[in-house]
Amino acid sequence: MSENFPLQKLLDLAHERTDDAARRLGELIGAEQEDDRKLTLLRQYRDEYQARFMDAAREGIGPDAWRNFSAFIGRLDEAIEQQQRIVAQARDRTAAGQQAWIAERNRMKAFDALSQRHDRQQARKEAKRDQTLTDEHAAKLGRNREEG
Repeated sequence: MSENFPLQKLLDLAHERTDDAARRLGELIGAEQEDDRKLTLLRQYRDEYQARFMDAAREGIGPDAWRNFSAFIGRLDEAIEQQQRIVAQARDRTAAGQQAWIAERNRMKAFDALSQRHDRQQARKEAKRDQTLTDEHAAKLGRNREEG
């Protein structure tokens, strides 16, 4: 009878941790994509507002409207800068999550390799045991034929 892999609990834990790290990485990637989407929208809105401002300036606008347009574009620029920082942080978190997943996957692969080695050793032991039993049985049959 083959022995159980002595590190099976650690192998199971490594699989679980790898799955958790993969799930977390997926969440981080999704959050990064959402943050990037928001940045794209802010940039598009700023471009559209800038175009409206340019159209209004060509048609002639007063100093108050000019100040309002300029102030709003300034606030959009600040929001874009802030969102760029958020995207950079999200990318850093995603990169860290990817490294964590790689580390967990490598740990799991190491335990898998040990498990496979254990299984091969057990198979060799069983094959040797079976061969010994077969040899003993053949020898017994040979002795019974000689006696009979």
